[in-house]
Amino acid sequence: MPEMPANTSNSEFSIHGTFWSLYLLGGLQTLAYAGFTILIVQLSLIMWPDEPYHALEIGILLMVLFWISSICGLFFGILIDKFSRTKIIFIISIFRGFSIAMLGFAEEGRGFETWIYFLFYISIFAIFSGGSWPSIASLSNDLVPKSHKSRFFGVMGLMMGLFMTVGFLCASFFVQYGFWREYFWGLGASIVIAGLIFFIHMDEPKRGAQQVELMHILKHDDIEYDFQIDREMMKKTMFSKTNIVALVEGISSNILMGSAILLILPYIQTPPHNLSPIFTAFFMVVFGLTAGLVGQLFFGWLSDKVCKHHPIRRIYFIIFSLSIGMVTFVSIFFIPLPHLSVSEGQDIPYLFSLPIIWIMGMLFFTSNVIGSLFMVNQAPLIQEINLPEAQGKIISWNQLVESIGWGLGAIIVGILLVMTGTNYQLTILMLMVFIIPGIVVWLFTLKWYPEDSKTVKKILEERAKILEARKNEI
Repeated sequence: MPEMPANTSNSEFSIHGTFWSLYLLGGLQTLAYAGFTILIVQLSLIMWPDEPYHALEIGILLMVLFWISSICGLFFGILIDKFSRTKIIFIISIFRGFSIAMLGFAEEGRGFETWIYFLFYISIFAIFSGGSWPSIASLSNDLVPKSHKSRFFGVMGLMMGLFMTVGFLCASFFVQYGFWREYFWGLGASIVIAGLIFFIHMDEPKRGAQQVELMHILKHDDIEYDFQIDREMMKKTMFSKTNIVALVEGISSNILMGSAILLILPYIQTPPHNLSPIFTAFFMVVFGLTAGLVGQLFFGWLSDKVCKHHPIRRIYFIIFSLSIGMVTFVSIFFIPLPHLSVSEGQDIPYLFSLPIIWIMGMLFFTSNVIGSLFMVNQAPLIQEINLPEAQGKIISWNQLVESIGWGLGAIIVGILLVMTGTNYQLTILMLMVFIIPGIVVWLFTLKWYPEDSKTVKKILEERAKILEARKNEI
């Protein structure tokens, strides 16, 4: 395995040159995962063509997707911390691509029979989805210098958003004109091909290669970081107060986040608003993609600069993002959207001529820009307070609670819509309560984070001495 270059911590490090194949694969896999959320109305019509949107059944389908993915992520987290991340990501891409392609063979309009077919292959997809993000996070921890952490996650988030937005446009076109089978076949094949390209392009780095305490010793070819976490280390690090806060917040905030997405699409695409999937896709390109460019890239760069010597500032960014980002998004449900016929909802020039559409767009844009602060700061913060041999496990733990939140959100939103008689405004207000605990517990980490960070730093310094002793014995 090639030795990590000594200058990866300085400005010569190229995020784009190192990770372009990962961006491609990650973008396609995000499109596949998010496609089930983006196309919820269309999926319901594929199963029940002549019936209203089946909120509860689609909610159960998404809950199964999120929960199976998160539970299997725990198993993958163990594998990721012991074996090659690049090989695991490649294997994941094969099974995810296969299961997506098989959805294209479903029989249309068979009601619950079609629903069960989707459930089976979505379950296969979910099993292997659980290892995707933990693998990427673990790999990036050993490849990306600390001075580039937020920028990496910002670009990664931007690429995921780009693929999801452009993919939404393509998917909406394919599905609206009856080519949903071709959409699933093409996407499945693309994921497998991108996985192969990634495996050929990306080298497996040494664990701990970007830890300041270990960099000097791990430059030697004969020295490997081969420590495995035990119960004592797990208690000191993975069960630190800051990590526990991240887990608690993951459930509370993702109940709202998952619910909000599942609310907004039926709200704007069904009567009386009838905004078409094609218009929705253009809307996301105009306002969502530009928000990603501003938020992910600018705030990624800004966070690295501001937090370089004061990483605790990331917590302030997280609290601000959770508080303001969701408020602006929820506001969309309370602006007076026009009542449109089906034909008017498909007239893109007419819709963009309406001032209220631009108001909705600015709220969506603002919510996404502010929300990007969370992604570019939470992941680097979690990496900072965990050991190299625990990166896969801790990310899979966070993924588990976040997916539990999304899964709960999917089923809760279906239940609340039924209970409130599809009153979207009352439903979103009831769901906003869930994010409050997440914001409150992050406030406590302002006191706990410095001590948790010092604990990990001390352990790594002790291990650097052990590795140095091994080098002298060779």
